[in-house]
Amino acid sequence: MLKDKLLEDLKSSMKDKNIVRKNVIQMVRAAILQVEKDKHVTLDDNQIIDIIAKESKKRKDSLPDYEKSGREDLIKEVKEEIEILSEYLPKQLSLEEVETIVKQIIADEGITSVKDMGKLMKIAKEKIGQASDGKTINEVAKKLLV
Repeated sequence: MLKDKLLEDLKSSMKDKNIVRKNVIQMVRAAILQVEKDKHVTLDDNQIIDIIAKESKKRKDSLPDYEKSGREDLIKEVKEEIEILSEYLPKQLSLEEVETIVKQIIADEGITSVKDMGKLMKIAKEKIGQASDGKTINEVAKKLLV
């Protein structure tokens, strides 16, 4: 289970004195605990992967701001955090793989225009899951529908 792996990785990062890794894993574990307490549930691996993906997305979204301000120290740290988080996420699909899946959905559902983008995105996100981010799926879908 992913929770157990996170705990083991936390222990090993503490032994190795890898502070960035330890902090990232603690942050993920805290986010999981917060959701579990708020909703009175026990999260399964897919829900934990969703939390990790959200944390990774937050960091990816903050990168351009750090790059504009020239904060090399923060850029390096955020990239390292993204790398650590990506170890717990499913392998990311290539652009070609995403395009193949979206083309298949368009054919199966008979989608012909950008007006059906909502329907397409919903099905694509269900099919692809966390193997690609919504932004990439959206860009591929727009390119195919125009």
